Amino acid sequence: MKRLSLALLLVAGAAQAQTAPKADPITVAQDGSGTYRTVQEAVDAVPNQAQKTVTILIKKGTYREKLVVPTLKTHIKLVGESADNTVLTFNDHTGDAAGHDTYSSHSVLVQANDFAAENITFENNAGYTAGQAVALHVEGDRCAFRNCRVVGNQDILFLATGHTRQYFKDCYLEGTTDFIFGASTAVFDHCIIKSKKNSFITAASTPVEQPYGFVFLNCKLTADTTLAKKVHLGRPWRPSAKVVFLNTEMGAHIAPSGWDNWKKPENEKTAYFAEFNSTGPGAKPAVRVAWSHQLTAKEAKQYTLKVIFAASEPWVPGK
Repeated sequence: MKRLSLALLLVAGAAQAQTAPKADPITVAQDGSGTYRTVQEAVDAVPNQAQKTVTILIKKGTYREKLVVPTLKTHIKLVGESADNTVLTFNDHTGDAAGHDTYSSHSVLVQANDFAAENITFENNAGYTAGQAVALHVEGDRCAFRNCRVVGNQDILFLATGHTRQYFKDCYLEGTTDFIFGASTAVFDHCIIKSKKNSFITAASTPVEQPYGFVFLNCKLTADTTLAKKVHLGRPWRPSAKVVFLNTEMGAHIAPSGWDNWKKPENEKTAYFAEFNSTGPGAKPAVRVAWSHQLTAKEAKQYTLKVIFAASEPWVPGK
């Protein structure tokens, strides 16, 4: 009888497990209606080294947090209710009273691999004159951002680590000086890039042995035309910087020369700056600096996600 009772209990337990309701998704809401009130609490609650995506839904609101996604918090996906109204913001900046620099001024720091975000604004609101003030700092590999906004002023997007890969799809980025910078391989796919003053869009520090740096596919370059009338596509933060624009619409604010050597003529021998099929009033291939490149159609065909993101462990971002 005891054996039979035990068997019945096991069967009943299994049936109960099969019919038990699934756990509610993790939600963040400032009014207390979600699982947590802050995004950091939700991230901290995710099990370390998750092998499947853990989605955190973030309700509309302005979340003033210096958010960190640590290395062990893999496969986290943040999904905002609305890109315009779900805002992660902070205001640290270089030279502030706390002694922050470019590497520590971030509003959001992503150290984990396989991170994703949708419908979110990443903001540093330190102000127009604050100097380097990073909104989003990414160190992880295989990170994808869709329908996100990255906004601020100088140095808003720091893609910090060589031999890592990030993908931005249908995103909006606006800033002042060198506002997309760093060492990773990153693709910007159908993104809008807005310059807020005369300066430089990119400052890549691509490692010399890394085949790709920043690649812009089918993007649109716009500007605050009252303050940004002469904007360069990029300058090399490190000598082997690599930046390529393909099928990109360029406003009249783009400087005819296109690129800058950061006052170091020797960079002209090592940096790789290129375009293919640029359009709009800022597309002037005939007067670009002589050391930049205009790709042929055959060369441009090599710039696919599969090729760009190829590595010892290939990665192609899902839709």
